[in-house]
Amino acid sequence: MEETEGPPIRAIVAPVTPLQQNCTIVWCVKTRKAAIIDPGGEVPRLLEILADQGLTLEKIWVTHGHMDHAGGVAALKAATGVPIEGPHRDDVFWIDRIAESGQRFGMPDARPFVPDRWLEDGDRVTLGETEWEVYHCPGHTPGHVVFFNRDARFAQVGDVLFAGSIGRTDFPRGSYPDLIASITGKLWPLGDDVTFVPGHEQISTFGRERRTNPFVADEVLAQT
Repeated sequence: MEETEGPPIRAIVAPVTPLQQNCTIVWCVKTRKAAIIDPGGEVPRLLEILADQGLTLEKIWVTHGHMDHAGGVAALKAATGVPIEGPHRDDVFWIDRIAESGQRFGMPDARPFVPDRWLEDGDRVTLGETEWEVYHCPGHTPGHVVFFNRDARFAQVGDVLFAGSIGRTDFPRGSYPDLIASITGKLWPLGDDVTFVPGHEQISTFGRERRTNPFVADEVLAQT
């Protein structure tokens, strides 16, 4: 597990499922109320982390409807009763396929769900005493959203952007132009100093990706 911190939140990144998707537990330092972002599976392990840290789960947040990110949402909701927020409504067709995808990838417990709140671009979500901004960032999936805490300069970007790469766009209703527009139009304006947790692999910053990412670095995009 990888740990990051910055006032007024802290976060633990815990890769889950055979696909090693980055599930993130974030919490408000003042209240110790937590959200689990993208609980793809291994729900008992996630609940153990909450208990070990002395946290109270307040929200389940979902960036998009792919099974590796959302396959454990239904089980976590059943175990805790906390509300599910996200993704955008345009990902409902992916959520409806979760059980089928789980069977195909050897995760038979993965189940679809209905969010308590679908999210839109410009929405705000709260966690304890913290407020997070929501950005609709289609491209990888049509209903993908990103969660951003401005005070901590921290974003959870799901499969929009990775350290050294970008999200796939060859899935149904994926769009490469939409993905590039989401990254350059929604993420870059948040600031080079923003630390982000991607859906897989290591943490990075927007500034580093603007300098070095072979798909979306400023120099690369200037040549297209």
